[in-house]
Amino acid sequence: MSNKTPEALIDEVKKLPGLPGVYRFFDEAGQILYVGKAKDLKKRVSSYFQRNLSSPRIERMVTRIVSLQTTVTRTETEALLLENNLIKELAPPFNILFRDDKSYPYLMLSGHDFPRLAYYRGRVDKRHQYFGPFPNSWAVRNSIQILQKVFQIRTCEDTVFKNRSRPCLLHQIHRCSAPCVGNISEKNYAQDLSKAMKFLEGDHASVMSDFEKAMFTHSENMEFEQAAMMRDRIADLSQVLQQQSMDTVAEGEGDVDILAIAMKGGSACINLAMVRGGRHLGDRAYFPKMGRFKEDAMPDSDEVMNAFITQHYLSDDAEALKLIPKVLVIQDFKDTPENQELQNLLNDRATQALQSNPNTQHKTRKVQILKQPQGQRKHWLMMAQNNAELALTKRLTEAGGQEARTRSLIEVLNLDIENAEDLRVECFDISHTSGEATQASCVVYQKHDMQNSEYRRFNINDIIPGDDYAAMRQVLHRRYANFQEIPTEKQPHIVLVDGGKGQVQMAKDVFDELGLDIHMIVGIAKGEGRKVGLETLLFADQREPLVLGLESPALLLTAQIRDEAHRFAITGMRAKRQKTRNVSRLEEIEGIGAKRRQKLLARFGGLKGVTSATVEELQQVEGISKALAEQIYKQLH
Repeated sequence: MSNKTPEALIDEVKKLPGLPGVYRFFDEAGQILYVGKAKDLKKRVSSYFQRNLSSPRIERMVTRIVSLQTTVTRTETEALLLENNLIKELAPPFNILFRDDKSYPYLMLSGHDFPRLAYYRGRVDKRHQYFGPFPNSWAVRNSIQILQKVFQIRTCEDTVFKNRSRPCLLHQIHRCSAPCVGNISEKNYAQDLSKAMKFLEGDHASVMSDFEKAMFTHSENMEFEQAAMMRDRIADLSQVLQQQSMDTVAEGEGDVDILAIAMKGGSACINLAMVRGGRHLGDRAYFPKMGRFKEDAMPDSDEVMNAFITQHYLSDDAEALKLIPKVLVIQDFKDTPENQELQNLLNDRATQALQSNPNTQHKTRKVQILKQPQGQRKHWLMMAQNNAELALTKRLTEAGGQEARTRSLIEVLNLDIENAEDLRVECFDISHTSGEATQASCVVYQKHDMQNSEYRRFNINDIIPGDDYAAMRQVLHRRYANFQEIPTEKQPHIVLVDGGKGQVQMAKDVFDELGLDIHMIVGIAKGEGRKVGLETLLFADQREPLVLGLESPALLLTAQIRDEAHRFAITGMRAKRQKTRNVSRLEEIEGIGAKRRQKLLARFGGLKGVTSATVEELQQVEGISKALAEQIYKQLH
């Protein structure tokens, strides 16, 4: 064991049980360093304190370990799931951490007599049917257009559907069969819907065959108009499949996820390509957080891939269950005990997902993992590999440019910062409409990127409407009143204020009152027409203003941060203003108090839903009489 390892820690390691579980390492400040799982806690943790460690990354981490904690589990599977949850919760710097983004869009068929086709994102409802997930919103909307064109499924809101007296424009351009006015029977609509579902599940040949049989049947019965309609649908479907091309449409492929990895320059990219119903719908790139890893101490590709699979498919949440496909095509998936355990876990989760569906008759399901795919799947894997390499190259190029901007700003402002990644800029902006719904925004730039999770909005109250100086004073007081309690790594080097001399002077007054260093304050005064390159940097400490010009990377960075603060402030202000106006419109109606207003908004999902509701639908809300419903309807129309 290392001589630098505290004796108390060595004694603690010797006393660990030989049982499965999870261990956590901490540094001298009590900050988490690493979370790991083990089949045998004593053997696994002891291995970190041997003389010959497995990699420079592990060596670097071990020199900082001061204490540890362990949790014993019943099985190694439980340990893996707990490890995954702790990594996401604690974000240890020496673990491979992927951004927790499971919010994929779905295509929904509502559970009505004439089901509606819709784009959907969120929790699923058992009354409806869902297809997906899709990698992005474009893939869903493209599928909706296909289903409209070929199968003529309705997409209108229920309130519109119930109140139509004549067909809408979509029917006139042959994108809807107009069930709202009885142009198609429930039985025939259900048949079209069944074909649409077969298409979504990848059974394209069966759908085409059904259309052909229907066309010939209508023709034999002298129903030439209906036969022509079937002919047109066959032509539309053929065109759709040709546009997708034989490279991306594969009969019987069903749902397949393809995973490829690229590693370069101390960074990694996992590219996830998604095939649903035999149609290649696109892909999404994931970049793990590996901030403490140097290029010579990078984890290998198998370790990064395992981390992604665990965090993406095996999280202890309902969203992860929906993501597990029937087939996983994985580049370089090695035959190791760890990967076999991962395979078993995927099978267990797939079975769990299957059993959560009340309509299924199967009891178990396995995930097929392909390491050396052939044919179409091999082509998909090559595409995913190319896209992973392209995405990583683009990321590294952008990161290099952003790093150059950060270093330029440090040099221009003569900041004493050794590591450019540590530079922290906090930028403030004020937004309102003629004094209404005033909000201040604070955005954060650090590690050569905007830190979205650290953005903050402040509702500004008790000021004269439209007084931007008072608003800036209030937000700076609220942000920095307890500056000394802010962790050192979270304290800004630059406080960027969007505004001219007046805003800078206001910031200086606040900092003087709070006893803070006014050298941090930098104002960015807009140029003519708010054009980038014409701005002037202003200072609170009597330094001369700086006009850097469009060629300056430092000015481009400050303009980028300023514009992000402006965007964040405006979106918050608009949301607040709309909410205020929505509520006020209901408040203006006599007989609608706080309780009835709340019930109406909850029942219809907001003012838009209340406005779209009929008098009969309004009456269904508790406490709303026919007379009051008529009054609400009249007031909102």
